[in-house]
Amino acid sequence: MTVAVVTFDLDNTLWDVEPALLRAEAAQRAWLERHRPGALAGLDDSALFERKRALVRREPRLAHHVSDMRRQFLYELQRDAGYGEREARAGAEAAFTVFLGERHKVELYEEALAVIEQLARHYRIGALTNGNADIYKTDAGDYFDFAFLAEDVGASKPAPELFRAAIERAGVEATAIAHVGDSPSHDVAGAREAGLKTVWFNPGAEPWDPAQGARPDATVQQLTELPSALAAL
Repeated sequence: MTVAVVTFDLDNTLWDVEPALLRAEAAQRAWLERHRPGALAGLDDSALFERKRALVRREPRLAHHVSDMRRQFLYELQRDAGYGEREARAGAEAAFTVFLGERHKVELYEEALAVIEQLARHYRIGALTNGNADIYKTDAGDYFDFAFLAEDVGASKPAPELFRAAIERAGVEATAIAHVGDSPSHDVAGAREAGLKTVWFNPGAEPWDPAQGARPDATVQQLTELPSALAAL
């Protein structure tokens, strides 16, 4: 079946997420240090990471609700530092807002916007992400017909829920959708198991690991290769 819809993973497929995350974490820390003194006392990055892991082990659903996870994490930091319920809830929301503001200041790969604009003339375009990035807060947002976050469906890729949401929203057969992503497991294997066609974005020219199952339907090292790769599916 001819491809009618193209869905994209976001982080590290359309942009390098690390610079935005580092800025976001720094902005969140600065807010806490200014407005909630003591909340970070004695906690280095390693200790904070372990606290997040412990929170997810305690409440597994938060693994698929990264925004709720961060709010709860921020709330617990403040409660443990002696802040009251209302103050901690308000502080968690404020610190999260600061974090998310920086999180969305991503810089699309140089060629990404032009490629998406070109593809949007021929396909409907969607976004499927395990993170909490909002494609509509980026320069590419105008070209996307729909977007789903893992927290919208309560499950993360490679589980089928995000892909099923795309199928239902697009109103086409799974084989009429091509999913583009950088993760062999989350994007390629997950989309394949859901019946979608698959395009592996592999800028590092990494070899395909047979443990991930069948090879993707197409592999591109640069986003500029996407139009021709999709046309050949």
